[in-house]
Amino acid sequence: MELKKNPKADISRNSGLFFVGGLALVMFLTWQALEYKKYDDVVNYDISQNVDDLLDEEVPMTEQIKTPPPPPPPPAPEIIEVVEDEADVPETVIKDTESSEDEVVAEVADIEVAEVVEDLDIPFSVIEDVPIFPGCEGEKSKGAKALRDCFQSEMFKHINKNFRYPEISQEMGVQGKVYVNFVIQKDGSIGSVRMRGPDKNLEAEAARIIAKLPKMTPGKQRGRAVRVPFSIPITFKLQ
Repeated sequence: MELKKNPKADISRNSGLFFVGGLALVMFLTWQALEYKKYDDVVNYDISQNVDDLLDEEVPMTEQIKTPPPPPPPPAPEIIEVVEDEADVPETVIKDTESSEDEVVAEVADIEVAEVVEDLDIPFSVIEDVPIFPGCEGEKSKGAKALRDCFQSEMFKHINKNFRYPEISQEMGVQGKVYVNFVIQKDGSIGSVRMRGPDKNLEAEAARIIAKLPKMTPGKQRGRAVRVPFSIPITFKLQ
């Protein structure tokens, strides 16, 4: 005959619950042990016992510091006497001991002021008397416009006559415009030549052409020779 167990008699059925409850109890006791504090007994100290000692203590005397008396007020300013304009006030003359009585004072009319002549740059388009390119002297009677047109025409003829395309620039296929600026000096010579172009070889060729310009009759402004800036582009184009 098989034996059967009563489910109510199984003691392991609630073992998990007992374990959790015991663990909670142990943690609670541990926490109480960590939080437990012990305080010393408080002693009430009677401060009235030291009253006599405080009364018997000698208080040191402090020395009174005497402040110095304030300084006396400044003296009153002197009374300045106002002199009316009508009154004659004697003038004090201070003589120079180094000067001589025989010194000659020059009159203003005796001094000659030298006129300062400035070097002016008058543009070619506004100058009164334009520079004359050799060969354009016959256009002078026709006026300033005829002289300007002749100047530019002779300038282009000079460039076409002396033009030479640099071989190295041709081989490299370099072409473009070289802008040349120069100044016709007061003696008719050419100076202050500057170039700006796409290649150094083309700039050197433009400078060589301008260096071959002949000496010209200088430009004049109000009858006086002046410097005249002039600019012209030289075109280098491969065929």
